[in-house]
Amino acid sequence: MTTANLEHTNVTVKDPEASAALLCRLFDWKVRWQGDAMDIGRTVHVGTDHSYIALYTQADTETVDVNSYGSLGQMNHLGIVVNDINTIKQRVSDEGLSITSEADYDPGLRFYFDTPDGIEIEVVSYST
Repeated sequence: MTTANLEHTNVTVKDPEASAALLCRLFDWKVRWQGDAMDIGRTVHVGTDHSYIALYTQADTETVDVNSYGSLGQMNHLGIVVNDINTIKQRVSDEGLSITSEADYDPGLRFYFDTPDGIEIEVVSYST
């Protein structure tokens, strides 16, 4: 049997450095790599030793308000597993971000918030 793990996802943001700094503060992640990217863009890879999010921007990226849940092939949210959901919830609040919903159902606790780029993040803890 072959085992497969998700290594990374690539997300377009307005300011990859600012987005990376936010994710590092929230989740104790690190910047793994950063540099020039395709189409005169810039990318910052942020995460752990095992997986990361590539935060990408083009030189002329325009903000488009698109409901990803209604568009085929669009990302709906990122799910991040944590051990201490209350610490992360406090960090989200300290950053001035609003929790959009919370749920307590088997197999764990979870809450959702949006980043300044409009990326919905689900934070989940299975150690309830």
